[in-house]
Amino acid sequence: MRPERIGFAMCGSFCCHEKALCTLEELTKNFASVVPILSPCAASTDTRFGTARELLARVEELTGQPPITTIADAEPIGPKGMVDVLVIAPCTGATLARLAHGLTDTAVAMAAKSHLRNAKPLVIAFSTNDGLSGSAANIAALLTRRNYYFVPFGQDDAAAKPTSLAADFTKVLPTVEAALRGEQLQPILV
Repeated sequence: MRPERIGFAMCGSFCCHEKALCTLEELTKNFASVVPILSPCAASTDTRFGTARELLARVEELTGQPPITTIADAEPIGPKGMVDVLVIAPCTGATLARLAHGLTDTAVAMAAKSHLRNAKPLVIAFSTNDGLSGSAANIAALLTRRNYYFVPFGQDDAAAKPTSLAADFTKVLPTVEAALRGEQLQPILV
C-alpha cells in the first residue's frame, strides 16, 4: 500500500460514474488514504445511471468516510495538507471552466484551488460533450498550467458526438503515479 494520500473528486458526468467508481476502488487498493469529494450535482442528482443516495453510499463504502460535499468542508484541504495528489474524475466541462477561470463555487472547485496552493499535482480525467468546441479553450488553458496533469483522452464517439472528448479511465492510476513524479503520462492523446 502506497503512503501518499489521494483526494478523489467526482463531478456530474453521470454516464462516467461507474467508471469513476471502478477507478476509486482501484485507488483504495493502492493507496492507504483516499479522501472523497463530490460536486453538488453529483451528490444530489438522481439520474438514469443511479440515485445520489446510491452514489454517496458506494463512495463511503469504498473510502471508509463520507464524501466532502460543501465548499466550507473542501477549503481546509490545502491549508491542512490533507492530500498529496487530487484527482477529478469525471471532470465536467463546467468544472474545467471553473478551474480555467479561478471560480470556486463548488466543493470540487474549492478542493482544487485549495490543493493547488501547495503546488501539488492535480490530475484531471475529463468527460465533456463539447471538448472540441466550447470547452476546448479551457482544456488548452489548463494544459499550459503547472501542477495540472491530464489522464490521456480522445474522442469517445467521433461519429455520433464529433466534439465529445473523454479520458481513458483505465489510465488514472498510471497518471497519478506519473504526476507524483512531476511527469505527464504520455501519450496524452489516445
